[in-house]
Amino acid sequence: MVNKKTVKNEIVISGIGIHTGKTVEMKLKPSDSGQIVFRRTDVEDFEFPLDPVNVESQNCTMLKTKKGMIYTLEHLLAVLWVYGLDSLIVELDGGEVPIMDGSAAPFAQAVRQAGIKDLSQKKNTIMITKSFTVKENDASISVLPDSELRVTYHIYFQHPNIKRQKLSIYVTQENFEREIASARTFGFVEDVPDLRARGLALGGSLKNAVVLDKERVISGPLRFPDEFVRHKILDFIGDLSLMRVPVIGHFIAKKAGHILHLKMVKFLLDHPECWEKV
Repeated sequence: MVNKKTVKNEIVISGIGIHTGKTVEMKLKPSDSGQIVFRRTDVEDFEFPLDPVNVESQNCTMLKTKKGMIYTLEHLLAVLWVYGLDSLIVELDGGEVPIMDGSAAPFAQAVRQAGIKDLSQKKNTIMITKSFTVKENDASISVLPDSELRVTYHIYFQHPNIKRQKLSIYVTQENFEREIASARTFGFVEDVPDLRARGLALGGSLKNAVVLDKERVISGPLRFPDEFVRHKILDFIGDLSLMRVPVIGHFIAKKAGHILHLKMVKFLLDHPECWEKV
């Protein structure tokens, strides 16, 4: 078993929420509790334990309780999971994690600068031992045994800049920093009116997302030719982190998204016969 970890020094990050459109300050505070707890200082310091039971999806991954919600957890959670951080207080003065530049790179840089320290508590790792598949319409996620954590993602969009993209990667800290963390969220101009009518994407802009019209990318050059599928892997890692322990296995996603990611996580939690602690 390995040790649980927290940050050596407090991290303070400010930015706009891509869905709420409001500026929020976020603090990552060291903790020896052995768990990640989100706290909203604007709602009576109410705490939101990071429990899959309270997680929902609405164009992002969010924590929801009777006291309110916190939008857009996935990029931050991916960084915390890859760096092994599982004992933190995430303090927010609003209802959304800042989107920054649309990627996880600013969070990864902040964690590296703050430093990481081991706690005395140990944590298990789970290894996939039995294959299974979860489906929704033409989307699917298949889970297979492997000797490491591997994510293979297939996407298809009827857009000349995306079309079919596939990437398979072993998820290590080095690979994450080099290949995944800087891939930005993306969206289509034609979807904006509907999203905003639903109270979403109020803070979205050409500065914090890859934006496409019907023919081209209008927000500037891509960071990778296949930045779209790389970002889907980033989102997947963030959602997989809801397992709250390291996972060893091969995850193959096809045309999936947050809703199916969460369905797969809940299936795993409900079917311990598909994995074992190591």
